[in-house]
Parts: sequence; structure tokens; C-alpha cells
Amino acid sequence: MGYVRRDEWDRHYARDQGFRKVGPDEKALLAEHVPAPADGRALDVGCGTGELAACLAGLGYLVDAVDFADSALVRARAEWADAKDVRWLCLDIARDDPAELRDDGYDLITLRLVYPFLGDRHRVLHALARRLRPGGAVVVITPLAATTPAERRGIALDENEIGLLAQGWRTMERFDAEGLAVLVLRDALRAFSAHRTA
Repeated sequence: MGYVRRDEWDRHYARDQGFRKVGPDEKALLAEHVPAPADGRALDVGCGTGELAACLAGLGYLVDAVDFADSALVRARAEWADAKDVRWLCLDIARDDPAELRDDGYDLITLRLVYPFLGDRHRVLHALARRLRPGGAVVVITPLAATTPAERRGIALDENEIGLLAQGWRTMERFDAEGLAVLVLRDALRAFSAHRTA
């Protein structure tokens, strides 16, 4: 699908539209495979209206929830006003200066229903890998092209794209969550994470 302009997403969320709710299988997989360590920090990329960010906070993470659509963040702040461990940031992860992100890194970085929309996926994933703390994981949650109607395949990944996504990581665990692929990436290879911040 590639990059979608900020104003298009702003209109999407301003019209009270959203995306598929976070399901119980997703929540269970996150709790089992990426439990929050003590003082765990998470970065939720493309947080939309904030449901996953609130879920991660419920698992014990301090969360930076990032989206580039102001209207999404307005809704997130209103809908999850009691989520005290979430910091809402308006940021285009692919294009803006990431200075607002934490210098000390993250134990978990999530990209739920957002990866197919990134224009330069490899560069963005490379930059995110450098922000992982030792032992951390990137989790990509995505529809699969094989089970997505033809007219909506741009929002999904095919098996080739998943193979490309896995390159640069020592391990990728793959799970199913009610038809969504949950991909847990760990241990970025040296060439992929050579410039990791301390």
C-alpha cells in the first residue's frame, strides 16, 4: 500500500472511523510472549485511537503511543483518559524528527495494522530496531493477503513481504490471532542494528 498522507488519516479519524478492535487472542499472545519486565517501556507505532496502547499499559508497560493523525490522538486521549502510563505523541515515525522518543530505548515496539502503510519499511524497521533495549522485541500485527479480499489487499502482507520483514532478525515467531498474523521479531542482526543507541 505504501505511505498514506497525514491529512487523509486525519479525515478518517475525524469521521469517527477506526480499525478492527484488539481481540482477546492478541491480548493473550502479547501477555504470554512479550510480558512487561520491571520498568518496561513500550512504543506503539501508529497507535490510532489508542486501544493497543492502553492494553500494553494494562500489561505493565510505560507506553509512548505515536500517531501522525491529530484527530486519532484527540480521540485516544478522550477514550483512554484513565491510562496514566501512556504518553500520546503526534509523530510521523517515517518522516519526523524522533527527538520526542525516549533515549533509553524500549523493551517492546508494536506496529499493529500499520506496517503495510509504511512507505520505506526497511528503513523504518531498521531505525526502530536501534531503539530496542537488549532482549526487546518488535511485534508486527497484520492481516494476511491470502485471506484478505482482493480489493483490500493493500492493507495486508503476503508471504514474500513477511519473509522480507523477517530478514535482519535472528528469530521470528509467528502466531495467529483471529485471522491476523502476529509476528514477534527478536535479536536484530549486527548489520541491521549496528548503530543502536546505548
